[in-house]
Amino acid sequence: MDRGAERMTGGPSVRFGSVITVTDERVVETARAMEAQGWDILATGEHVSFNLPIANAFVSLAAAAAVTTKLRLMSSVALLPLYPAGLAAKMAAALDNVSGGRFLFGIGVGGENPREFDACGVPVAERGSRTDESLEVIRRLWSGEDVSHEGRHYAFEKVRIAPAPVQRPGPPIWVAGRKDAAMRRAARHGDGWMPYMYSPEMLAESLAKVAAWRERPEPIEGGAYLWSCVHEDTATAVRYAEESLGKTYRQDFSSMVDRYLVVGDPDHAVRRTLDYIDAGATTVIFGAAAPRAYAERHVEMLATEVVPRIRAELARRQVAHA
Repeated sequence: MDRGAERMTGGPSVRFGSVITVTDERVVETARAMEAQGWDILATGEHVSFNLPIANAFVSLAAAAAVTTKLRLMSSVALLPLYPAGLAAKMAAALDNVSGGRFLFGIGVGGENPREFDACGVPVAERGSRTDESLEVIRRLWSGEDVSHEGRHYAFEKVRIAPAPVQRPGPPIWVAGRKDAAMRRAARHGDGWMPYMYSPEMLAESLAKVAAWRERPEPIEGGAYLWSCVHEDTATAVRYAEESLGKTYRQDFSSMVDRYLVVGDPDHAVRRTLDYIDAGATTVIFGAAAPRAYAERHVEMLATEVVPRIRAELARRQVAHA
């Protein structure tokens, strides 16, 4: 839990993060800038092969860890079925160690690009079952003890990963997705549920489902991955978002902006993000639905004109209910 945010609101904390899109040495300067701007979380995703250049989450987060001290570092997401379970457990533990216990392990199953599964020798149809078994194996390997396992995809005896993660019993696992299978995965294995391309109403409904299906004793944390573009001019923000996501995913997003995204001027961004928080999100990750040339300015506007106002409103509410 982010104690700084908790002090700000006087109650349960809401953490705010931003996804970095740089793929080169600018990861370092971007991480430094985000920590200076007061973000809680630096997040980044990955693909082996994609429509646009994209980095590897573990490598980018390790670089960010080396030049920051406070930022939590989230994979948003690591494509877990593309990794052997033991390797994923080791990489996550190593990143948690090098960051001093700041890693948040966001995972997803992928599948929108079958060619990257082919390149990794993983049948795309097995991505769900591989992910479920990997999560079981990873949690056990993080114990730092000898582990034996026999399952559908993995079988081994007396494997120990050392050093174990700094965070005990391990880095929080955030399960991303949109469908019931992902919700059940979060209920069974996750510490957090992070849907994307959801409306606030869909988020609230999904959190109720996850809570009802929960198989772990600890309550699940709610998150929201929000594609966003903040600009002084709303029409420009909408155009940037539609063009950026359309280029990335090769489909028309014009009908989705109002329902699923946070796109507009700072006033709208504040109101819309609060809708997701009111629906149950205590971790908000902003993805940039903006051209690369504007992405840095977008993140700066979030950090200076949107997130502080949301925190102030949450603090005001807490005082009003004290």
